[in-house]
Amino acid sequence: MHFSDLGLIEPLLRAVAAEGYTTPTPIQQQAIVPILEGKDLLGCAQTGTGKTAAFALPMLQRLSAAAPTGRGRPVRALILTPTRELAAQIGESFTVYGKHLRIRNTVIFGGVGQSAQERALAAGPEVVIATPGRLLDLAGQRRISLHDLEIFVLDEADRMLDMGFIHDVRRVIALIPQRRQTLFFSATMPPDIIELSKKILVDPVRVAVTPIASTAEKVDQSVYFVQKGDKRALLEHVLGDAAIDRVLVFTRTKHGANKVMADLVKARIGAEVIHGNKSQNARERALSSFKAGTTRVLVATDIAARGIDVEGISHVINYDLPDVAESYVHRIGRTARAGASGMAFTFVTGEDIAMLTSIERLIRTQIPVVESHPFGGARPRAEAPPPRNEGQRGRQGGQHGARRPQGNGGGGDRSSSGRGAPQPAAAQGGAPRHQRPFKPTRRYAAP
Repeated sequence: MHFSDLGLIEPLLRAVAAEGYTTPTPIQQQAIVPILEGKDLLGCAQTGTGKTAAFALPMLQRLSAAAPTGRGRPVRALILTPTRELAAQIGESFTVYGKHLRIRNTVIFGGVGQSAQERALAAGPEVVIATPGRLLDLAGQRRISLHDLEIFVLDEADRMLDMGFIHDVRRVIALIPQRRQTLFFSATMPPDIIELSKKILVDPVRVAVTPIASTAEKVDQSVYFVQKGDKRALLEHVLGDAAIDRVLVFTRTKHGANKVMADLVKARIGAEVIHGNKSQNARERALSSFKAGTTRVLVATDIAARGIDVEGISHVINYDLPDVAESYVHRIGRTARAGASGMAFTFVTGEDIAMLTSIERLIRTQIPVVESHPFGGARPRAEAPPPRNEGQRGRQGGQHGARRPQGNGGGGDRSSSGRGAPQPAAAQGGAPRHQRPFKPTRRYAAP
């Protein structure tokens, strides 16, 4: 199949060809035609599948085919995203794909002054890509009106839930017309996301190009058992391999990211850090340096697990396991993009055993263990987990297992303090067999 087979107009085909794209990805093949037809769409697509073009191309065509219905130059399309980086990336895509059309777009997000964004909105863009907080701020100040909106895209819906934005999302939905085309994308489909999709979609076309919560096929995954005090030394040891030429290292907290970056710099390993406490300019500089290859290691919190599209990431290292099992999928999805292969290493201490079990249950795979490395020693005993909740959405391991009490904080780049600890399996002893938690068949029991 070629892009021309999907009914796209010549200006879009020219822009796509200039980018070197010839064959649409599975999500593009399945989504473009129904979006062109004006249908609502529910898409479950793994990160790195070409999802942005899947909605940007047909949206640009629909907007170029019809004159605005409101006064002046109203906002006709809104794409809501969880992070600044993803918003900026989508804005770049709309600019590239729409360069032969007269459809203007602008990107608005927090963390920077809003004066420039106000001027951009006053110029009358038809497409706005936004994060929830800044959009609501500007709407409250009457700097933006969404009354004439025709197309609404909710991208990375499950990430919105992880980051605690679900209430902001509902407030945004209350500001837009009920008669609209809605496109809803999520990499995973937990119950809360399914419930939200039912409320905002009307008879949607359903598109799922990979199994829910699956990992990229070309990612070679490994687990390193290590004592907590040896993690820094293990990281430096692993990075001693010259084949690891561009690596993304994930930590659980912003403080932890800063410390890991500082330790690497002391060890004369080029590193930058990116997280929510960094200014937008600092984040852009770090990301640009990483993309250009002048920085070998980028240390990040889960804010970078989605939306950061950097070619040639050879390795992802989970220095800390995430708070939510699904975040593991998005983290390692930063490598093996666009058909390339990649590797993912995960450091596991005794307190991480329960989370590792949840991850393996979610991806339905037992991750191979690196048995021999200088800091291995005995396999760690399962320890009482710290006060954090791997299932802030009130479930254990995706849609399997009994429900847990909901934590009081979102995931993503927020602090992990104050979250409830997972319930022990014994608490579910009376559950039916099909609801009992997964039990691994090897290696995690204490000796």
